Amino acid sequence: MPAHVPQRYADAVSAEPTPDAFELWRPDPDRQQRADYTVEDVVNLPDDAPRVELLDGVMNVVPTPSDNHQDIASLLHNWLRRHTPPGLKASLMVGVGVGLQNSFEPDVLIRRSGPSPERHLFTPEDVILVAEVVSPGTRRRDRFIKPAGYAAARIRHYWRIEQHPVHLYAYELGEDGHYALVADSAELIELDRPFSIKLALAEIAP
Repeated sequence: MPAHVPQRYADAVSAEPTPDAFELWRPDPDRQQRADYTVEDVVNLPDDAPRVELLDGVMNVVPTPSDNHQDIASLLHNWLRRHTPPGLKASLMVGVGVGLQNSFEPDVLIRRSGPSPERHLFTPEDVILVAEVVSPGTRRRDRFIKPAGYAAARIRHYWRIEQHPVHLYAYELGEDGHYALVADSAELIELDRPFSIKLALAEIAP
């Protein structure tokens, strides 16, 4: 072992591997088949578990987004952090429970700033706006499944961002319990709710 390598690393490399040393968490196949997972199980996932979404009691690992997808989400999050008024907070990489057996992991959300910052999963009452960046593998979920779940949970505002080119569709929940399109543009989004927004889409385009 080279002299510059600390002994503790040399010992780790030379040690005999144990069968469970690199075993990652995965959903229990029996519970997956029974579809009996709940949001409580999501809250209590181990620290090494991947990001998951819960759909009708079944755990689904959230796929790693593309570089372009991550850039858009990060830029949107940064923009919202700069413009969100006091009492609200823009968050990235956190989830929302939308039912006893359903939870989603939006790309970006705006929530009330009161709930504990240590939490990963928030309630619909905490959340003001959810935003999803659409990728080829998530089109059906982001265009149909997720907005239906968010609307059923009474989350007031839903944004869908399409790529190539970046185009934002802003929806607001109506009294009938469904989202209505209130603005869309590939250039400039101007809204009065949930707060005064004037967002040039060039600011969130990679």
